[in-house]
Amino acid sequence: MKTTFSSPPSAKPPSPKLSSVVESVPLLDLRRQYNEIREEVLAAIARVCDSQSFILGPEVEALEREISSFTGATQAVGCASGTEALWLALVAAGVKPGDSVITTPFSFFASASSIVRAGATPVFVDVDPDTLNLNAALVERAIRNHRPGNHGPANLRAILPVHLYGQCADTDAFNRLAQEFGVAIVEDAAQAIGAEWNGRGAGSLGVAAAFSFYPTKNLSAYGDAGIVTTTRPEMADHMRRLRNHGSPERYYHNEFGWNGRMDGIQAAVLRVKMKHIADWNQSRRQHAATYDRLLKDAGLTSNRASSAPVRPLARSPQAKHVFHQYVIRAERRDELRKFLAARKIGSEIYYPLPLHRQPVFSYLGLKEGDLPISEQAARDVLALPMFPELTDAEIQRVVESIADFYS
Repeated sequence: MKTTFSSPPSAKPPSPKLSSVVESVPLLDLRRQYNEIREEVLAAIARVCDSQSFILGPEVEALEREISSFTGATQAVGCASGTEALWLALVAAGVKPGDSVITTPFSFFASASSIVRAGATPVFVDVDPDTLNLNAALVERAIRNHRPGNHGPANLRAILPVHLYGQCADTDAFNRLAQEFGVAIVEDAAQAIGAEWNGRGAGSLGVAAAFSFYPTKNLSAYGDAGIVTTTRPEMADHMRRLRNHGSPERYYHNEFGWNGRMDGIQAAVLRVKMKHIADWNQSRRQHAATYDRLLKDAGLTSNRASSAPVRPLARSPQAKHVFHQYVIRAERRDELRKFLAARKIGSEIYYPLPLHRQPVFSYLGLKEGDLPISEQAARDVLALPMFPELTDAEIQRVVESIADFYS
């Protein structure tokens, strides 16, 4: 007869940490998503190849309808990139040479370079210290305090808030400013597909909004692609002309536009992913909650900001965040990043140099210290691994490593 033995509960060895089997954690792993939807994607690409409709065409038109419905906008215009989407939105909103546009200095370069491409001058206003989104109170002050000859917004045509890291900026405040001062609100929603403000989708909060489908975004193409949404049909018609060399009819041109068209294969891939985006965004929110809990349990965050080595960004109660990035503000950020890299944990700095300190914008006359909140953020923000397929064990590995660094 076979005899079995079992140890009493007190003799049972301690369970290994969930993260002990995790050897590395990438900042982003696109292969995991592709493995889940590979057959759908390949079928969609084959459909385009069979149709031989490669530029614009039925796939782009279908995507435009789906995005407009998803965001709550009435119109969507597919284009070649998120940068192209920003330019289309600004020009269709009436921005022209000699105008100025207020925006944030704490964003990707395209937020401001698209203003310059439209012929206007970017006016940088500092960000909120808690969310790092454009500070509406400072924007109002900049408008009211403007006097001829200073660095204020002459011929102000638009305000371009960025929904940074997937959280909408204070749209209520910006829309009040738009009504009072007669300017357009153009959303830079490149990181915010599926985000909301007071129950309204990003992309329906201003006169127009620009989305990016760069491969790292929440909704990502297999190359460059973008889209503009608007609630104004006349603006959509204008953008469709602008993306096609300013042409309302083939070989006839009423204005100077650009070649900014979306291709059919990118639209087909995006249509496959559109069926999953709500679930993927929910996974990101769950991962963010796990980070929050584990960072707190590890004693890395505190209600007293001065005593905490790590501080997650604040979340506005009106906002439904989609966590394109999970960003912390960290003491000794650069040392921490090197420590994580040695443990094969990915991270990134979004953004290491504010736009007003970029050499190309030196002509604006802004200097170090003029926008101190953005400058400090550039010194301490750090994005941790975040993508839908991330596992709890990987998140635990990241947090344990951060705890080890500060111990």
